[in-house]
Amino acid sequence: MCGRYARQLEIEFTPEEREALDQLNPLLVDQLMQREPAYNICPTQIQPVIARSDDGVEMKGLRWGLVPVWAKDLKMGAHAINARQETVQEKPMFRAAFKKRRALVPATGYYEWTGEPGHKQPWFIYPPNHSLLLFAGLWEAWKDKNDPEAEWIKTFTIITGEPGKVSGDVHDRQPVILPPSMWEPWLDGTPEEAAALLAEVPEAELTYHPVTKAVSSPKSQGEQLVAPIEL
Repeated sequence: MCGRYARQLEIEFTPEEREALDQLNPLLVDQLMQREPAYNICPTQIQPVIARSDDGVEMKGLRWGLVPVWAKDLKMGAHAINARQETVQEKPMFRAAFKKRRALVPATGYYEWTGEPGHKQPWFIYPPNHSLLLFAGLWEAWKDKNDPEAEWIKTFTIITGEPGKVSGDVHDRQPVILPPSMWEPWLDGTPEEAAALLAEVPEAELTYHPVTKAVSSPKSQGEQLVAPIEL
């Protein structure tokens, strides 16, 4: 699973990433650079997500942990921070969003833990060229039906799949990382096209290093969390 990730300020956009972002919305590169960095993104936090709306492709703040429209309360989101690639099309929690509300989740890396309970070691997994990562995601809108004055709350989940050769050293799952050529088709394709796309995602080039155990606390923030440490 992917339960923590980071979005650093220093993103080394590749030419392909810049071109693909410009095709979606020419404002996205600047918007990503102007966002406050977040080094320890946890479930329930509001984070930028790229999705198509009636006004075109936009980046807006959504709550991490998908809550379907039929849910009784927001607590359901705690069980839906990730959606498994293998079942995302069929599960009642995700299938409506998969058909119509696919998203891209900006990141620069993510965390996983190894070891025994009480002695777990966190690792930061990221692209060696420090480029942008866009995770395949889904979004939903939910409103409390018992509160006539309630506003719509938009939430998201990150799709996970089999790990690559490098990330598999640390964990048996990883976020589905889409290359620039797949960003627009993921947002705009039919459900059948999106399913075929997921089956063809190439392995992302990643590396990893150990980081401070301070990242295990949701309260921890700061660039020191992604810095390598000696074990």
